[in-house]
Amino acid sequence: MLSVVSTMTRRSEIAIVVDILKAAGECGTNKTGIVYAANLNFNRAGKYLDMLQENHLIEKSSDVFQITDSGRTYLQKASDVLALAI
Repeated sequence: MLSVVSTMTRRSEIAIVVDILKAAGECGTNKTGIVYAANLNFNRAGKYLDMLQENHLIEKSSDVFQITDSGRTYLQKASDVLALAI
């Protein structure tokens, strides 16, 4: 019998936040767009979106999430850190 070894690794919280911030981008997107772009389920995405709003990295306006200036700064720094980790 052959065994299948999973090559998938878990993403760090920073990687998930980076994916969400990229999805929110300049034009913004709704929660469904973030769920698909960041590969999350709705419950988990909601928790991250709440945390990002509390830390002023994204803002919500009529069901559209958009990255803030602070979010852009964080995204750049976090992306640099993730690039070093590879």
